[in-house]
Amino acid sequence: MASRRMETKPVITCLKTLLLVYSFVFWITGLILLAVGIWGKLMLGPYISLIADNSTNAPYVLMGTGTAIVVFGLFGCFATCRGSPWMLKLYAMFLSLVFLAELVAGISGFVFRHEIKGTFLRTYSDAVQNYNGQDEKSQAVDHVQRNLRCCGVLNYTSWFSSVFFHDSGIPASCCTDMSDCSALDLRNATIAPSKVYQQGCYKLVTAFIETNMGIIASVTFGIAFSQLIGMLLACSVKQSADEEQTPRWKAGGRGEEC
Repeated sequence: MASRRMETKPVITCLKTLLLVYSFVFWITGLILLAVGIWGKLMLGPYISLIADNSTNAPYVLMGTGTAIVVFGLFGCFATCRGSPWMLKLYAMFLSLVFLAELVAGISGFVFRHEIKGTFLRTYSDAVQNYNGQDEKSQAVDHVQRNLRCCGVLNYTSWFSSVFFHDSGIPASCCTDMSDCSALDLRNATIAPSKVYQQGCYKLVTAFIETNMGIIASVTFGIAFSQLIGMLLACSVKQSADEEQTPRWKAGGRGEEC
């Protein structure tokens, strides 16, 4: 029995080392997800708010998941060093939950990429028609037009049918040169076209969102499948720890050597 335990110890040591390395990498992926969530909130927030019919919590979900992974990554290192079967079992269960959650998120991200054009055309058109320059969607429209250097949905003529144009003209966020773009010019349907961007925002935004959502979904997919390795390692270390501890307990009960 003692020789069997001696043969098992190098295997357990090897598995523990691999699990420690994995837990550290897992902890790093948590930081990556946290960073992607923060980046998504700061960079994609205005675009997502225009695409979604209701406000989305996707960036907060990524940040929350990243924080949880950071915490459990540290827990995994501690559980591995302790060699506690119940801790390792809890760690494996958490990895399985993260795997499922990220798999669903990754699939949703790719599906969302393909459905984004129709949704954006409708919601962005509504945002232009109901633009008032003050609410969240109006500010998002201004952000898009300034940063992507575009105007309107398909082009600047989208503004001619809006309520805002009849009161104030085309929004100043469409201006190619703010120093040569007066409010009076923007109210004039003849002069305004020469002062604003000619390209519409529809194609630019859909291309921008599809590219960046693809990056987020790919990172999520990659991290999700890496959880399988951690689950196998955690289960293997737990099983090895159980096999190591059980003979020792029995041997102690029978008075045999440890």
